[in-house]
Amino acid sequence: MLFTALSVFIALPQQAPAVMSAEMSNFDMGGVMNAVLSVNWFEIIVYFLLFFVGGYILYASIFAMFASAVDSEEDTSQFMMPVTIIIMFAFFAGFYSVSNPDGPLAFWGSLIPFTSPIVMMVRLPFGIPLWEKLLSLVLLYGTFILISFFAAKIYRVGILMYGKKPSIKEMMKWIKYK
Repeated sequence: MLFTALSVFIALPQQAPAVMSAEMSNFDMGGVMNAVLSVNWFEIIVYFLLFFVGGYILYASIFAMFASAVDSEEDTSQFMMPVTIIIMFAFFAGFYSVSNPDGPLAFWGSLIPFTSPIVMMVRLPFGIPLWEKLLSLVLLYGTFILISFFAAKIYRVGILMYGKKPSIKEMMKWIKYK
């Protein structure tokens, strides 16, 4: 409808109001209002805050883990691609979840901590069981704690390895150091 409005206004500015009123007469505003008002907005806002904070601190700890292992900005590019791919996958899984909120991709995407902040927010208005919401939050915050622990271990070793470019394999060894 937005494209129609723009194209009509650009092509025929004097006839734009007549065409738009004809377009709006076919639009079911009552159905849209019923759908919007039937959503539990308080629950969505609370879960939005929980998932936003959880996702933010999860990805912040991942970026801190990689940043603690490198000396300069140029060295971070090898570590940013996997994180970017995960975020892009979560974004597209969220798009798919709108059309199929109870499908397997939406279900597993809402439980995997790296994708749950995006996918779960797409699924919430469709009414999902409480156990899925709570399990998703527990996994998200538990993964944050685990990655923060790994980041601390990598930082402890990585700060002493000045001048050497680490690989992911080498960072795994650093996690195992006592």
